[in-house]
Amino acid sequence: MKEFNVAENWYWFLVAAIACYLLGCFNFAVLISRIKKQDIRGVGSGNPGTMNMTRSFGIKIGAVNFFCDVIKGGVPALAGWLLFKDYVFAGTQISVSDFARYFFGLFVIIGHIFPVTMKFMGGKGIASTVGLFAFALPCEEWWYFLVAFVFLTCVLVYIIVFELGSMGSLVGVTALSIWQAAIFVLRYKEVLSNGWVISILMMLLLLNILTWGAHHKNIYKLLAGEEHRTKVRKKKKTL
Repeated sequence: MKEFNVAENWYWFLVAAIACYLLGCFNFAVLISRIKKQDIRGVGSGNPGTMNMTRSFGIKIGAVNFFCDVIKGGVPALAGWLLFKDYVFAGTQISVSDFARYFFGLFVIIGHIFPVTMKFMGGKGIASTVGLFAFALPCEEWWYFLVAFVFLTCVLVYIIVFELGSMGSLVGVTALSIWQAAIFVLRYKEVLSNGWVISILMMLLLLNILTWGAHHKNIYKLLAGEEHRTKVRKKKKTL
């Protein structure tokens, strides 16, 4: 493994942060809804995201939007792994790719939720965050994808049964982040106080803060019993 000196190569992360943020600013829901001769920001809840696309245009269009957002969050994580998988931070045994894939993904999510192209009023980041988690660990071990698939299947079943899309999505993101945090805690259990390890865990926490924060109105409505139901089974019957 080659050593990566951050003091000499910091600009890699600066360029990556800018590029990933701008990628996050590109909103597939707006693009797809315009192809459908509408603007998702003026339909349903007005949120340019997968859940509103599903409620407004049906499950097929929602699935297309979900897939596009998953790729948007996942590909940068894959890029972070490919670029830095052969490097460790100078003076440590901590893989640069373990940090880079979440760093890249985090800025995509920030761009998705706070896009400069949409006056900082974007989507809620669930699908792209799921994409980040679905790609981040499976980059190194293919069978990790099976674990992620099980998590996502459980979330889908929850949403179908209880018809609470927002809460199911949030629980899914939190479960995925806890799983991945546990992997890194076990991987670096001897050096948990290292700044890079702490940074990885803090990014996982920040992803939860961003997605839960973006859903604060949904949480208020849920607590008040006013949250819109996500009727997936009804949608299927009408197609």
